[in-house]
Amino acid sequence: MKSVSNYQIIIIGFMLFAMFLGAGNVIFAPVLGQEAGTNTVIAMGGFLITGVGLVILAIIALTKGGGTVEKLASRVHPKFALVFSVLLFLALGPLYVIPRTTSVVYEIGIRQLIPQSTMHVFFLLGFSIIFIGLTIYLSWETSKFVDRLGKMITPIFGVLLVILVGKSIFTPMGSIYAPVTGAGYETSTAAFLKGFTQGYFTMDVLAAFVFGGIFIKSVDALGVKSAKEVSSVFIKAGVVTLIGLILLQVSMAWIGASSVDAIGYKQNGGELIALASKSLFGQVGLYLIGVVIFLTGITTNVACLAAVAEYFERIIPSISYKKWLILISAVSLVITNFGLNTILNMASPVLMLLYPIAIALIALVFLDKLFGGAQSVYIGTIVGVTFVAILDALKDANLATSTINDIFSFIPFFTNGAGWIITGIIGFIVGMFFKNKSQKNSDVEMEYNSTLSK
Repeated sequence: MKSVSNYQIIIIGFMLFAMFLGAGNVIFAPVLGQEAGTNTVIAMGGFLITGVGLVILAIIALTKGGGTVEKLASRVHPKFALVFSVLLFLALGPLYVIPRTTSVVYEIGIRQLIPQSTMHVFFLLGFSIIFIGLTIYLSWETSKFVDRLGKMITPIFGVLLVILVGKSIFTPMGSIYAPVTGAGYETSTAAFLKGFTQGYFTMDVLAAFVFGGIFIKSVDALGVKSAKEVSSVFIKAGVVTLIGLILLQVSMAWIGASSVDAIGYKQNGGELIALASKSLFGQVGLYLIGVVIFLTGITTNVACLAAVAEYFERIIPSISYKKWLILISAVSLVITNFGLNTILNMASPVLMLLYPIAIALIALVFLDKLFGGAQSVYIGTIVGVTFVAILDALKDANLATSTINDIFSFIPFFTNGAGWIITGIIGFIVGMFFKNKSQKNSDVEMEYNSTLSK
């Protein structure tokens, strides 16, 4: 193995951080801070598990699982791998990430600069056409644009974040209040589990399945070959990324928790962080946060659009990469103009379905040696997780919520959106039973054949 220097480790860590540093990463923790109030620390404990910690584990799992999400998911079944991958890439592209990112950039960088008006629907349309058009242009030819821009964004955003958070600490915007009634943060357990599910919305774990391949190639270029060695490099580089993402999310939660007196409660984090910046720095604050959010947003959009177009070209080669760019962008443009709140509400059920499955796949890869990679265990676990994840998705879409809760409330943590953990464990045990039974039958057959041969 070629030795990887500490400098190279740090650079890889910054690359990871830059890739996940999207505009969407600044809009969820602030709202959590406002709603959780005095329970923010507890809620952030759950949020950081799903929104930050699992990101690094996902990339390591990818290195162990074959380097692509399709290969990893194929351990369950090839058809499952196709369905899961398609849903994953649709969420990362036209159904969620691209519209969300475009809307966040508008909410933070443009909307707050325009006087209150009923014309915002037209401003959003015009901005989204230009922004998504720029995304197409930058994705048209393969280049190092995202990587180079990411290296510039990381220090710029870091400096801005230090200034923003430092100002909010030395001159707080206001007091931190009790949790908002009905928001789901009233008790310690509820706050932790609500934070756990809110971490889904960063999409970073799902993005890691897609972007992880880029980092695997970058490490491979350094002369690192075996899965064990690659995992070692990522664990070290992951510490850098982990610290950056934790500082980012905790800082955003603090700003949200301390902002109620200054700006009141806000429905979405885009408006919240923009108004908080204005409260702290005046009109200049809007310009500063607007520029950085624009840069992080365009980087996220280009990375996601290119990755999704490449994936669909791979599974449907009759449609070229550039045609996929246009098709995906057209769908993204339409969804963007529903507005940020609608986008978040529309995507929420999909994330409630995909995230538990992704977490289960990560766990299974790390436990693979325990059960010898038996397919029955993969299937049992995923079936158990998916069953409850579908129910959670239906509840999140406000479909038969009361009926579903009444019937399945006996499952521990079900009403908090974490019942899939229990059913996943049950599925794992059932899978182990079938594995052992199959192994026992195989041993009996071998013994019988051996007896006949004698």
